Amino acid sequence: MFRYDKKNIIYSAILLIVIMLVWVLRNQNQVPDNQTNEKLVIVNGETMGTTYTIKYLDAQARNFKKEIDSILIAFNQCLSTYIPDSEISTFNNKTDSIQYKYPFFYPVLKKSEEVYHASNGAFDPTVMPLVKAWGFGPNRKDQIEQPKIDSLLQLIGFHNIEFNEKRVKKLKKHVQLDFNAIAQGYGVDVIGDFLEENGIANFMVEIGGEVLCKGKNEQGKIWSIGIENPLYEESGGKRMQAIVQLDNQALVTSGNYRKFYVKDGKKYAHTIDPKTGYPVQHSLLSATVFAKDAISADAYATAMMVLGKEKAIGLAQKQGLEIFLIYEENGKIQTYTSEKIQAMFVNP
Repeated sequence: MFRYDKKNIIYSAILLIVIMLVWVLRNQNQVPDNQTNEKLVIVNGETMGTTYTIKYLDAQARNFKKEIDSILIAFNQCLSTYIPDSEISTFNNKTDSIQYKYPFFYPVLKKSEEVYHASNGAFDPTVMPLVKAWGFGPNRKDQIEQPKIDSLLQLIGFHNIEFNEKRVKKLKKHVQLDFNAIAQGYGVDVIGDFLEENGIANFMVEIGGEVLCKGKNEQGKIWSIGIENPLYEESGGKRMQAIVQLDNQALVTSGNYRKFYVKDGKKYAHTIDPKTGYPVQHSLLSATVFAKDAISADAYATAMMVLGKEKAIGLAQKQGLEIFLIYEENGKIQTYTSEKIQAMFVNP
């Protein structure tokens, strides 16, 4: 009897020790809720005449730089007007139509048409003839006279092209396209799709300041992104006007404060109004748009820079978009923030 009890005590003690060891090991390996055992990978590079930074969490710490660069090279070969033999340059130089070689042309046309109608033509990639004339394209500036503006305006508008999933056709032989106001945003989405296809759930993709964030950062927190102060270099103030948290969203800022040229003492912004044919002149310095994808945010941000502050607010309300506008009033920087994104500010 004594021997039987003694065996039970020994077995119980061993079992208790095993349970304690398992408990200790599990607690040692357990990751706190706000952290992850995935490794942070950072990929940097150049594309579309600017830089890119991509951060993502991956348990295998895979480096996708080679694949990302390959995608972006193909992307540029399709949509860059600065590459003479790109797909878009080929279309611009032809007088009739082309069939798509790459999978990028049609989605950009489709989204462009959508935002063109939603913005009443404020966003319009057929603006390329005017872009070239004003000197914001790959060619040098021309002297602009009103008769030339009137002539070029005849080429502007989606009614001048036809397209489907296989090809795009000109209805006027001198029509040309410019996707610079939407391509970077779409490029961000394309890289985001690539990461998700490879099992990456937590990432931040940034190309030229246009951003898409999914999941959490390496600290287990929502990604934080800065919105630049348009006049910080002139005023000597803080560089970031605001910092916001992006929870599975894209953020794109379009502005007139960097790309311009001065002629006869007058500053000409890089944003051209497709209705008038002239660079815009209003108080809106930058428009930041929040959307589920960067291609939409990019296109709408450009449309808002054409429209100006009041019409931009109206467009955002009509389309259900969240926006952050920076404008100048009486020589001072002012801001407009749509209601829902106020809670996203880290330091408004």
